[in-house]
Amino acid sequence: MNSPLPIVDRWFVSESMEDGITRIEEPYADEFLRGNIWHVAGDDRDLVVDSGLGIGSLRTEFPELFANNPVLVVTHAHLDHMGSAYEFADLRAHALEPLHAPHGTSIRGDVLAAQLGLSETLPELLVTARTRSCDPERYEVRPVVATVTVAEGDVIDLGNRRLQILHLPGHTPGSICLFDWDSGALFSGDVVYDDDLLDDLFESDDQAYVRSMHRLRDLPVRTVYPGHGESFNGHRLREIIDSYLRAATRTV
Repeated sequence: MNSPLPIVDRWFVSESMEDGITRIEEPYADEFLRGNIWHVAGDDRDLVVDSGLGIGSLRTEFPELFANNPVLVVTHAHLDHMGSAYEFADLRAHALEPLHAPHGTSIRGDVLAAQLGLSETLPELLVTARTRSCDPERYEVRPVVATVTVAEGDVIDLGNRRLQILHLPGHTPGSICLFDWDSGALFSGDVVYDDDLLDDLFESDDQAYVRSMHRLRDLPVRTVYPGHGESFNGHRLREIIDSYLRAATRTV
């Protein structure tokens, strides 16, 4: 049976930020899965951080993403971050992230909650529209294999800027951030964003999360470009971390 959802010709919207950074979002995804795709322009090559759900084609809607030999870094193997990873020739992720067999693969709320171990109730369907090429009844995440596995301390060199890989487990075992020491820009994936942080999934480790938060708090971060929601400054980052650590201490 075909989905009754409206068909849209463009799945994504984009917003230019400062310093050659563009945010791409999926407005028809439920807030729970509405992640950020970050495009960072470089002199020698470009960086893309995460790739959305895979419902729309990034190559079709944003061919400029592929014009300057882009490297895609997937911060972790959840469907809202790796869905379009198959479109990239240079795909990098931490070895502990199962891109070949991701744990959460459904846009049906009850199924996804069960797959991830979520206690909260999600909407029946986690999108409000569809594309001509993707019917929610047949949605699936395409498994991929990283062309390069990254580890703590590795550097993504774009020519005019260098971003260091930080392995910060807790949300998932192989969750990573990318940090530009020169500009203070942090691309944080789901390690930190301005909302309740998920540390109780099947694959989460709350004690590792606490250690990651302590480490992150000491970094000279000026701007956070998170996996979900709006960007925020280093002061707000430390407020979020301190709130998380206080709550974690109360549960010990």
